[in-house]
Amino acid sequence: MKVTGSLQKMKSELTNPISYHLPIGDQLVDMNSLIGKDILFNYENLIFCVDCGVQTYKSFNQGFCYPCFKDSPMASECIIHPEKCQAHLGIGRDMEWEKKYHLTPQLVYLALTANAKVGITRKPQIPTRWIDQGAYQTIILAETPNRYLSGMIEVHLKSFIADKTHWQKMLKNDLNPDVNLIELKKEMISHLPPDLKQYVVDSEMLQLEYPVLEYPTKVKSMSFDKTNEISGKLTGIKGQYLMLDNQFVLNVRKHTGYVVSLNY
Repeated sequence: MKVTGSLQKMKSELTNPISYHLPIGDQLVDMNSLIGKDILFNYENLIFCVDCGVQTYKSFNQGFCYPCFKDSPMASECIIHPEKCQAHLGIGRDMEWEKKYHLTPQLVYLALTANAKVGITRKPQIPTRWIDQGAYQTIILAETPNRYLSGMIEVHLKSFIADKTHWQKMLKNDLNPDVNLIELKKEMISHLPPDLKQYVVDSEMLQLEYPVLEYPTKVKSMSFDKTNEISGKLTGIKGQYLMLDNQFVLNVRKHTGYVVSLNY
């Protein structure tokens, strides 16, 4: 079967293991059903901006054309640095967008991906955000009324814990066996100043399982920026990565907006 269209990031559902569907154009491909089978992607040399929809010669920041990368609220500085969000002060690229996405409940969480990390996300994005990061275990630490406050908590904790995912170790399922998220949460709370401790919430730890036949010992990233054809046996899915032949990986999210055909 062959489907053609613009790639979007995979949709996921919290099942055991995680269920994945890949949007290509107006089609939704059940990727779990393809694990263990050969698949072939062909890049059609077209990219369309995920925000405004215009054709762009190059993708910026996972799917934007350059003007949207510079002006869209979805690509603003506070997406990467939430502590710089000014929506609570009435400042933003698009205040209606800010009200919908940054002036709403935000969660600060701890996750075990390879090592422990701290992260933030909008409340409705749970568990999608955790799945997209390939987290093995997660626990919510705090809930804030806006993105700025969650960013301030993250900044305080970054002195004690990483805020980045080591993607290669995550894909190899190379987990630090010494991490105990329940105890780590207690430790991180102790580092918060009183004005931020008020946002701490009770929560339970969640463990996630991914549809992977066998985790690779080496990981090599593939990109449509370097080749028009990517193929192999789909041996697993974790985060937003497709694993091929137990060593090659394709970051789907990085290629959102790319027009491809998928043969399976």
